[in-house]
Amino acid sequence: MTTRVLVLNGPNLRRLGVREPDVYGTTTLDGIAALCRDAGRRLDLSVEVRQTDDEAEMLRWVHEAADGRVPMVVNPAAFTHYSYSLRDALAQRTAPLVEVHISNPAAREEFRHTSVVAGVATGTIAGFGPMSYVLALQAIADLIAEKPGKPQEG
Repeated sequence: MTTRVLVLNGPNLRRLGVREPDVYGTTTLDGIAALCRDAGRRLDLSVEVRQTDDEAEMLRWVHEAADGRVPMVVNPAAFTHYSYSLRDALAQRTAPLVEVHISNPAAREEFRHTSVVAGVATGTIAGFGPMSYVLALQAIADLIAEKPGKPQEG
């Protein structure tokens, strides 16, 4: 059985490919979703990619994952820097959680240097473009393999 993993993307990431290509590259969110699904197949993960600009919807998805013991890869986007409600929801996680960023926030504007969600994540991967997602999924697969009582299978 494959393990279900949610890949959750925050605000403005639907605009990838046209939004600041000098920072985020030209790969679209659909391209990242395909990359994640392909990586998932290789890693025996069933990957579901979602995107929202709505903080409340993101919280519902995080609660769904916590209730189902579903591992998450989360690119909080702008929520990274100010959403204490997202941080509190992610703190309730019951399976591995990898925070991911396409760019390297530490190499950008000062307000991007602080992640309010990093402290509740298993780890953070940033700055490798779309490959950041693949690295995060590899980390999830490795973390699941290490732990007895695997998270929800799907």
